[in-house]
Amino acid sequence: MRILSYLGIGILFGIVMFKSEAASWFRIYEMFTFQSVHMYGIIGTALAVGIIGVQLIKAKKVKTIRGSEMCFNPKDKSITRYLVGGIIFGLGWALAGACPGPMYVLVGAGYVPILVVIAAALFGTYIYGVVREKLPH
Repeated sequence: MRILSYLGIGILFGIVMFKSEAASWFRIYEMFTFQSVHMYGIIGTALAVGIIGVQLIKAKKVKTIRGSEMCFNPKDKSITRYLVGGIIFGLGWALAGACPGPMYVLVGAGYVPILVVIAAALFGTYIYGVVREKLPH
């Protein structure tokens, strides 16, 4: 039953992303060429909701579904790590016209060619997993 509720939430999230044009190549192009604030508004809202949500989880000591306490482990600070990773992610996003979330929304909306992009993203993730230990983190 829990899987059905997750599926329902995912479908609702996909519909909201599609209707808000967060999965639109045109909107993403506008963002990268600084022609519109549409996507910056969506991303900024998501960031604000995420910050408030994490702070509420910490303040209320919310537990996971299994009853264990949620903990947020601090990440290693490294300019190179985030700069290189962000550039690679941004280039992929700009070339594909979609970041990972909207790629699946586009499949659901019937844009079959995005399956090539999903396959490439999965392959890139696999390659990263293979060479991860050799990279400077």
